[in-house]
Amino acid sequence: MASLIGIRREDMNRWERRTPLTPDLVRYLVESGDIEVRIQPSRIRFYSDEEYVEAGAEVNEDLSPCPVVFAVKELPMDFIQEERTYIFFSHTIKGQPHNMPMLRRLLDGGCTVIDYECITDERGQRLVFFGRHAGLAGMIDTLWALGERLKWEGLESPFSRIGQAWRYNDLAEAESAVAEAGERISNGGLPEGIVPLIVGFSGYGNVSGGAQEILEHLPTTTVAPEELAGLVEGGDCSPEMLYKVVFEERHMVQPKDPDGNFDLEDYYHHPERYLPKFETYLPYLTVLMNCIYWDERYPRLVTKEYLRRTYAQGTPKLKVIGDLSCDIEGAVEATLRTTDSGNPVYVYHPATGKTQDGVEGEGPVILAVDNLPCELPREASEHFSAELEPFVPAIAHADYTVPFDALELPPQMKRAVIVYRGKLTPDYEYIYRFLEKFERGVS
Repeated sequence: MASLIGIRREDMNRWERRTPLTPDLVRYLVESGDIEVRIQPSRIRFYSDEEYVEAGAEVNEDLSPCPVVFAVKELPMDFIQEERTYIFFSHTIKGQPHNMPMLRRLLDGGCTVIDYECITDERGQRLVFFGRHAGLAGMIDTLWALGERLKWEGLESPFSRIGQAWRYNDLAEAESAVAEAGERISNGGLPEGIVPLIVGFSGYGNVSGGAQEILEHLPTTTVAPEELAGLVEGGDCSPEMLYKVVFEERHMVQPKDPDGNFDLEDYYHHPERYLPKFETYLPYLTVLMNCIYWDERYPRLVTKEYLRRTYAQGTPKLKVIGDLSCDIEGAVEATLRTTDSGNPVYVYHPATGKTQDGVEGEGPVILAVDNLPCELPREASEHFSAELEPFVPAIAHADYTVPFDALELPPQMKRAVIVYRGKLTPDYEYIYRFLEKFERGVS
């Protein structure tokens, strides 16, 4: 007997056009003969309902017969049914408060949750992700925001012809627009007021890599963090190029012990032994792309106090922060809220601690779109679906009634089971603390 899997319609906002399983993968699954697919209809999904029908899926609003359901983003409370297995980005493993009610509903319903964010190899490296596409779209949008900000400041720049990623038919068209801006920079240079234009990247993972891919369509030279002061203060900077700098953990913090040396593993396990030092580089950056994983144990990159202090002394060089990590008051403390593709940026006013939509006002422009890959729906969905493909048959055929120790899934996938039959699995029992704290109303 064939196993039945469902695909939920993404509807968190009108911009969310991704899908976890493309029609090509659905066709492969159906033609294998032992998997049936039911998908909810959607008017905004990049792939049409008809494409899924042609691939062999049934389009049906009702997914209740499906014991296993694939999605991308968080599940609405009224969608969750008892004793189902859901595969999606739960955004609960850091104890995110806004998703604790959803987690409670899943636990009370005896559900099983497989979280894409936790699908890893034996070294802990993630295997299924949208990170690169968040970086691609985030860099395109940040260049657009920079052009808009400069325009408000009275400076016409080549960036003013770059649009947001979602405005292009595909990634290739967006890359072409960035490359055209690069040609104008090479031929006519940048406005004098922003030379040298330095773009800093915190982190070097998939998100950062995607963002750097886009920047490489512009005339760019790479400098080390230690070279920034000499570059800016030496005055020998070219207006026909941008400067890129990538910050690793050793550039963000230093040991509290003046005789100590930075050690990456020690920092990961004992961040309390380190002090932040990223502020020494901030005065040289025009754009900061924040691409790092952050939680409250680690120092911030940009604090409200730093912005208050520096703006009180004058207008600093930093114009735009592309916060691709989107942690509220996280590594970038001035990220007070997330945005969407229709209203993607706001200005943080250091003097008042408030935000104002758009690019106008004193303070850095912050881009904090929390589902950036949806701006490149085809490329993001194709990549994600291809990464997920090897695991789908095992997920579809697994027996979710057996004890967790007996659950037969590939080890990469079993590591991602955060809830099993209504209980947090051993590696994720720590989330109970966050859930209990939320339910007690403790902030």
